[in-house]
Amino acid sequence: MSSEAGRILRETFGTLADGTEIQRFRLLGEGGLEVSVLDLGATVQALHVPDRSGRRADVVLGHDTPQPYVSEPRFFGVAVGRYANRIAGGRFTLDGTAYRVPANDGDHALHGGPEGFDRRLWRLAELSEGPAPSLRLALTSPAGDQGFPGTLEASVTYTLGGEGELTIAFEATTDAPTLVNLTHHGYFNLGGVEAGGDVLDHLLTIHADDYLPVDAAAIPLGGPESVDGTPFDFCTAQRIGARIRHAHEQVRRGRGYDHNYCLEGGTTARPRLAARVEHPASGRVMEVLTDQPGLQFYSGNFLDGTALGKQGRLYRQADGFCLEPQVWPDAPNRADYPSARLDPGQTYRHVSIYRFSTT
Repeated sequence: MSSEAGRILRETFGTLADGTEIQRFRLLGEGGLEVSVLDLGATVQALHVPDRSGRRADVVLGHDTPQPYVSEPRFFGVAVGRYANRIAGGRFTLDGTAYRVPANDGDHALHGGPEGFDRRLWRLAELSEGPAPSLRLALTSPAGDQGFPGTLEASVTYTLGGEGELTIAFEATTDAPTLVNLTHHGYFNLGGVEAGGDVLDHLLTIHADDYLPVDAAAIPLGGPESVDGTPFDFCTAQRIGARIRHAHEQVRRGRGYDHNYCLEGGTTARPRLAARVEHPASGRVMEVLTDQPGLQFYSGNFLDGTALGKQGRLYRQADGFCLEPQVWPDAPNRADYPSARLDPGQTYRHVSIYRFSTT
């Protein structure tokens, strides 16, 4: 173990317009792996990973100052909730009572509404240095927050350990029946964001035979459909850009990929391999393991050159990809989908592992 590995450095990242000071926590892992997390949005602001020659690069999109995370939210690296992905019409019914989440994606609610968990200041709950440095952040969401019932006590723990692993573990409890679907919304580019390339040359494998087709507003149309014979088949490694311009109605509607993959086994007791991404030029490999029933694959279709990123770069279409483990979109309105319900006395748990290596 190197002399620096295992340490956690705490520093001021900057201030918001109202003077609120934002903290950044840098977790230093073995082999050059390093993650920087903000208390604003429980955001992974940077993630440094070595290539096959040992050269480190930051592999996630984000900002160099805190203000854009709240004034121009693009969900770069944030923790989203209470409900990741979309709820059709911003409406759902629970135990006979109708609830309304403010629409922030056309007529629909996306990632918990306009004031979701990504825009909140999470509080420091625990720091632990050592062979597996970890950081736990916590958030209290009161009853009625963005229209959701029940007071929710949520936390997320970031841990560096194993062989190049970043583990992100969510937990939540409630005092009344509610919905919970939390996830990490990282935009990855294994070539390194400093290089400025896109992700269309990345080789992607997703271990799922089915996906959810969507309508023009990205709301699921119905049940799962087979990926076989479609541009959505990543059962074997394919370049992200290989079929992104195919004349397929689902590709057209999403301007690329923005779809939920239905993982075999649903919610599992332990994380299992859901996806693998390889960047051939650098040799960096990222594997995603999760215990969740779905994986949203998004190819950065709506990055339009207006988002100012790190080092003065403007992020454009396909500059990053997302693999978001979660419950399926619009599950609150679909009795045949995995449930996002949480009752008093239960604990919501979601563990996902991002494992880095090289070829």
